[in-house]
Amino acid sequence: MSDVTNGRERRGIWALRDRPGIVWLTLAVVVAALHHWIPAWTWLMVHLLLLGAVTHSIMVWTAHFAQALLKTPPGLDDRRIQSRRLVLLLVGTLLVLAGVPLDWWPVTVAGAGLVSSAVLWHGIQLTRRLRRALPARFRITVRYYIAATLCLPVGATFGALLARGGSDTWSGRLIVAHTMTMVLGWVGLTILGTLVTLWPTMLRTRMDDRAEALAGQALPVLLAALAIVVVAALTGPPWTPVLGLLAYLGAGAWWARALVRPARTAPPRAFATVSVTSGLVWFAASVGGVALLLLRGTSWAHVADDYTGVAVMIAVGGALQVLLGALSYLIPSVLGGGPSVVRAGQAWFDRWATVRLAVANVGLAVCLSPVPGPVRLFVGALVLVAFGGFIPLMTLAIRACVQARRALLETVSNGATTPTPRNIAGIRAPGVWSPAEAAAGLAALLVAVLAGVLWSPSFARPAAATVAATGHTTSVSITAVDMHFTPDTISVPRGDRLVIDLTNADETTTHDLWLSTGQHTARLRPGAHAVLDAGVIGGPVDGWCSVVGHRQLGMTLHILARGAPGTATGSGSAPSPSSAGVNLHQRPDSGFRAVDAVLPPIGPGRVHAVTLTVKEVELQVAPGVWQRRWTYNGSVPGPTLHGRVGDTFVVTLVNDGSMGHSIDFHAGDVAPDGVMRTIPPGSSLVYRFTANRSGIWLYHCSTMPMSAHIAAGMFGAVVIDPPGLAPVDASYLLIQSDDYLGPDRTAGHAAEVNAPRAAAATPDVVTFNGVANQYDHAPLTARVGQRVRIWVLDAGPNLPLSFHVVGGQFDTVYAEGAYLLRPGAGGGTGGTGGSQVLGLQAAQGGFVEMTFPQPGRYSIVNHIMAFAEMGAHGALVVTP
Repeated sequence: MSDVTNGRERRGIWALRDRPGIVWLTLAVVVAALHHWIPAWTWLMVHLLLLGAVTHSIMVWTAHFAQALLKTPPGLDDRRIQSRRLVLLLVGTLLVLAGVPLDWWPVTVAGAGLVSSAVLWHGIQLTRRLRRALPARFRITVRYYIAATLCLPVGATFGALLARGGSDTWSGRLIVAHTMTMVLGWVGLTILGTLVTLWPTMLRTRMDDRAEALAGQALPVLLAALAIVVVAALTGPPWTPVLGLLAYLGAGAWWARALVRPARTAPPRAFATVSVTSGLVWFAASVGGVALLLLRGTSWAHVADDYTGVAVMIAVGGALQVLLGALSYLIPSVLGGGPSVVRAGQAWFDRWATVRLAVANVGLAVCLSPVPGPVRLFVGALVLVAFGGFIPLMTLAIRACVQARRALLETVSNGATTPTPRNIAGIRAPGVWSPAEAAAGLAALLVAVLAGVLWSPSFARPAAATVAATGHTTSVSITAVDMHFTPDTISVPRGDRLVIDLTNADETTTHDLWLSTGQHTARLRPGAHAVLDAGVIGGPVDGWCSVVGHRQLGMTLHILARGAPGTATGSGSAPSPSSAGVNLHQRPDSGFRAVDAVLPPIGPGRVHAVTLTVKEVELQVAPGVWQRRWTYNGSVPGPTLHGRVGDTFVVTLVNDGSMGHSIDFHAGDVAPDGVMRTIPPGSSLVYRFTANRSGIWLYHCSTMPMSAHIAAGMFGAVVIDPPGLAPVDASYLLIQSDDYLGPDRTAGHAAEVNAPRAAAATPDVVTFNGVANQYDHAPLTARVGQRVRIWVLDAGPNLPLSFHVVGGQFDTVYAEGAYLLRPGAGGGTGGTGGSQVLGLQAAQGGFVEMTFPQPGRYSIVNHIMAFAEMGAHGALVVTP
């Protein structure tokens, strides 16, 4: 952007204009790179891009274009006034980015208010410019900008209401109203208004003579279409906003006719124009993606669950690519200095353009497809490099422009003649297309895909057919839904080639199909399908879904070869290993850290917000024994929620796993239909409950088979203190669980939970807080005479717990919401009774209290000794 002094443009660096955008882009890259450790990272990345980088850029560059088109008086909206708006926007953005993840709703509302105020102020200044300007062409561009500024406060209001929480139905309605108002209104109208004049300028050719008229005709239709989308989202069933989306796409296509003629005259050749073109394609595709999602959604809750993919399409594929393309052209031009300066900057923006564009666009499409998690991880890393590489290139481009400008000034000061300045629009950039770079980018993506497939624990090589082929192909369509394949039996002529078209019609989880001959599909998201070439069928073949537990629930397929013997080809089942070979008594390595058993304190306030992100990670279940665990926030057990009776908990569940998961809070009185539903990978839901009764309550994944999901590590505790609970010197929390190991127990290759053994209740290890015997190596501590409270919960999924402290006696026992024993109650010497164990079945809990008169090492055990010997054992060391 440029300011005006004494009627002339003042160009160069302006920190408040140039640096916030770079910071927002950098933070978005950092969040994407560290997403494994950042809760709700997709929301944060999308808003760093759209609310941070894109909104800041809109504020800066629409003021620049309005001044360039309208030629208004210099002091009407000078740099000082613009800086105040940008500061207001910056503060508001920071408040929103902090308030939503931390569930500080007043902070979120304040941030949304400041952002809206800054944008409305901007709209007022644009209106003043329009009124003060002399009649000129392309005033329609500024009208687009003014309309866009009116959309943002509406969208911000929807966003603030969405952050407040509510029913799943209203969350689904608000997420569509919020995103479409911001994307189609604030961002979309700005892009469409700008490209009317910027597009031919970037191509350095003459604009279409119809451009202004087409833009003027499209604007009222675009606004009417947006209004239909918003009203339908708030009042109608999920399919009704599609009418508005189609109208918006139609009006956009009418407007886009003005882009065709300039593109034919001077096809996109530089990174800037190709990136903008790619962004427009993604933008249109994302609107179509929202329409498809709405048409497929059976309820607004399901729409909200599946919205992550289209949000990434909009933010990364659409808005980000348009922004990067526009900046690649604008930054060298606005820094000033003539054609040589512009060429110096654009040379850096065009560096490795083909490989960056190929990896970014093809890779993003792969990441949004139903591919295995490792494939998405490796390809996503390449996409991140492709987009993130813009930041250092932009820095180098700005430096090159400054150096070229300085060299030009030195030439002039030395009295040398300089070339006659030419219009920057006349600089025809060389094409950036490079077949070698395109091949390199696609090759890198192919390597990433292959690496992801090989890394996947379910990878296997297909077996070759051993029967003469008939040359005929049998094609069969199979649907996976409700833990069954339909049909579940196929009859194929012996020697025929079988091709299976598999569709996942389950709305809540992923499925795949594995054959005993080795062929398999990728894991399919809800609604996705895949074609599996089963090869030539020479005999019976078994098939199953490999998602843990699904086979045990009945997801099996039988392929029969007519005229063949009746023995299935290949190995249709894997052995269920026993616990033999699990050494529970080895010393942990130097890097081992026991799970902290100290009960966390109650947080401030009466409303507690937490994000639980499903993550699949390798963890030790005993020293040196590893398992690929399914977790909440990467730990077993999951985070402990601690509060008082009457406290409200707002829990955001984010599924970053590879299959459907859910959550069930025993501490809440809520209907299970909505908040406890299984959500597919990439989705989220908000679970809000008020703790009306005291006790220690289990939370766990309730997706079937529940025995496997809980045994895999998906559980945790909610501790609600009884009223008047006395303080103690030390308070601990121990959660018992039983675990079932797969065949590989080594770090880096650990298997997932053994679902058949979990269903049969034949555990390999029993643990306190997820690791067998860990508190033998890192004991709990107390001092003589101190009062110690130990909260105890049996997470199961199958085994009971008889909690005992060897050498200790309980003078207080609390179980399932009631005191069984309190000091001074019962018989015995002095009228004081005692207790030796706290007996709990799966999902029951309570606490015990005791003091220790003597120092020593007191063992903590499940007094069902077989389970203690399997790892439900620890120690409490009492010192003088």
